[in-house]
Amino acid sequence: MQYDILIHDIGELLPMEADGPAKGEEMNQLQVLKDAAVAIQDGKVAWIGKTADARNLSAKKTIHAEGNLVTPGLVEAHTHLVFGGSREKELSLKQQGVDYLEILKQGGGILSTVRATRQASHDDLLSKARFHLDRMLMHGITTVEAKSGYGLDRETELKQLEVVKELKKQHPVDLVSTFLGAHAIPTEYKDDPEKFLQSMEEMFEEIKEENLAEFVDIFTEANVFSVEASRRYLEAAIAKGFQVKIHADEIEALGGTELAVGLGAISAEHLAVTSDEGIKKLGASDTIGVILPGTSFYLGKDSYARAREMIDAGAAIAISTDFNPGSSVTENLQLIMSIAALKLNMSPAEIWHAVTVNAAYAINRGEEAGSIAIGRKADIVIWDAPNHLYIPYHYGVNHVNTVLKNGEIRYRNEGIR
Repeated sequence: MQYDILIHDIGELLPMEADGPAKGEEMNQLQVLKDAAVAIQDGKVAWIGKTADARNLSAKKTIHAEGNLVTPGLVEAHTHLVFGGSREKELSLKQQGVDYLEILKQGGGILSTVRATRQASHDDLLSKARFHLDRMLMHGITTVEAKSGYGLDRETELKQLEVVKELKKQHPVDLVSTFLGAHAIPTEYKDDPEKFLQSMEEMFEEIKEENLAEFVDIFTEANVFSVEASRRYLEAAIAKGFQVKIHADEIEALGGTELAVGLGAISAEHLAVTSDEGIKKLGASDTIGVILPGTSFYLGKDSYARAREMIDAGAAIAISTDFNPGSSVTENLQLIMSIAALKLNMSPAEIWHAVTVNAAYAINRGEEAGSIAIGRKADIVIWDAPNHLYIPYHYGVNHVNTVLKNGEIRYRNEGIR
């Protein structure tokens, strides 16, 4: 048989095969195949073995990995991909000690992004989102969750979701859509947040019928949406057939993590200040904790989510960039892997689980993304790195050599010539 592609002379191969998300101490158990090879046929992984055995195989195209690391494509479990404008002027204000509420008063913050997103056309948002998605692909990301949430009205929220739906048709990266209409309280509803939530809830049926989102999310936080309001909203989403996620315990420990566990949410996200009780319940549940250390880093926080305690409690943890224009402006998940090592005290093995198999299960793609296994989509990254320890160690740059998506080379770093 002649395969389409054969990748050989792999120094380390991380297959990341699993029947479910790695939980607790399982996250530190990493299978590493040495001197390996992978054959691809019809866009899927068809054979995995040793390089010595691969010499007997025939392929239309052969890729020499030169003794470097090969892994599954990275999985982004939490992004705000579609938005208008940017907020670079706020950085200098933060450096001057201007707090977020004052920035809001000056017309900045999330509401400035809402204005820019409302004003942007569908095509403008599509072009901008495609640019960011291209950059994610260049950094080894092959599956991305994309949230709405910068419209806060029916028209713009639908516009964001429709952009994601269009990108699914146009872009090689697999996209998973989340409706986050309940991201903030818009100015026009500042005195009646319950009425605003009702207006977002009224969109559920249309979103479901048009297949615009798979998940519903809400920002459960002080001065935004209470635990009880979030519970009612998410129960309504579940009744309409959605799976749910929660922006939980980012600024104050209100009990968002406990709510996520109680509702059987697929994920609780942020978790920067989750309580001891929340950590205990997360560890005993099937809800995946999606931690966003880039947000704490970019906002200059002194404390980070207690990932070490969550893992020790038995939780399944994923990590993500939280790519957005205000609090984590990076498409580089590799940088977040380094921050996870340095600030979350996660081991390399835990980090690799957190950006592959666990991230995939956090967006309901555990059966098709995050692993290199026979019969799976050939979403594969060849790295300019000798081993899996190197990526979190050497921070701030792009270590990707080649990205294959569905068995096709979609990015190759040709270097400086």
